[in-house]
Amino acid sequence: MINLAISGCQGRMGQRITQLALADKNLKITTLLEHKNHPKAGEAVSGIKISTDNSAIKGADVLIEFTLPEGSLENLSACVKHKVAMVIGTTGFTPEQVKKIKAASKKIPIVFSSNMSVGVNLVFRLVELAGQKTGKNYSINIVEAHHIHKKDAPSGTAKTLAEYAEKGSGQKVTDFKSIREGEIIGDHDVIFESGEDIIKISHHAKNRDIFAKGSLVAAKFLAKKKSGLFNMQDVLGLK
Repeated sequence: MINLAISGCQGRMGQRITQLALADKNLKITTLLEHKNHPKAGEAVSGIKISTDNSAIKGADVLIEFTLPEGSLENLSACVKHKVAMVIGTTGFTPEQVKKIKAASKKIPIVFSSNMSVGVNLVFRLVELAGQKTGKNYSINIVEAHHIHKKDAPSGTAKTLAEYAEKGSGQKVTDFKSIREGEIIGDHDVIFESGEDIIKISHHAKNRDIFAKGSLVAAKFLAKKKSGLFNMQDVLGLK
């Protein structure tokens, strides 16, 4: 049994992670966290009180975090203090903030990924392969679309797709288009174009369960680790 803490439990992702975790016999939710001004702070979900104090994670094995960078870093410090592993699905970190995550991973195990979806992580590998085969003979551009509530642009997933394209092709990817409209869960297209043809690798998220389920897989992966920085490629054995 893995004792699980969930941050941002009343957000879009947090609610789905909570419901899926409650249905998983290998997981036990011990802590639900929300920010102090949330209207449901102090209420309970399935008998578990929603706390605003991150010291409540003490005794948990893993914290799953899908919030904002500043709050994630506050919870990161709490995880280091209480020796709790961490799954970080938050995006929009600055380079300096990423350095803090890397430093913390020397003390606790962390899965840090811009996208927890199994499908998207397969796409990462496909994009790298396409880059290897097309090299600098094709231009590369990335189009991503999300709901109007998403703060960062381009998305963390788009940036990671660019990293894999760059790794494969040896060329820098700078052509991004970000769309924010309606309640789009997440769409990503990587387009390789030459004078003769266009290759498009796409992923469309139908609902948030793909990310929530991936985060729970990552939590189970971390339960056996002592320290280190991992991503979903490690979790899924795609490296």
